[in-house]
Amino acid sequence: MPKKIPMRQCLGCREMKPKGELIRVVRSPEGEISLDFRGKKPGRGAYVCPSGECLKKVRKSRSLERAFSTQLPPEVWEALEEQMARGGGET
Repeated sequence: MPKKIPMRQCLGCREMKPKGELIRVVRSPEGEISLDFRGKKPGRGAYVCPSGECLKKVRKSRSLERAFSTQLPPEVWEALEEQMARGGGET
């Protein structure tokens, strides 16, 4: 019997995709927001496609702020865009 692939919805394009293809944005229990490329950080997670286009849609629609029930300061958006451009970084 084949192993079930977990599916998650991208907040930008709203498409269901395998969890491994998406980047997890996580709000830690302390309230810090960062990108989680491995999907292992503790906290509330939301998923975005690894494209700048989806991140732009998420920012415009404020869907990330609704998912985390908090306002995101401009510094956080800049850090997310920078991390997305690098394609990795913090582990």
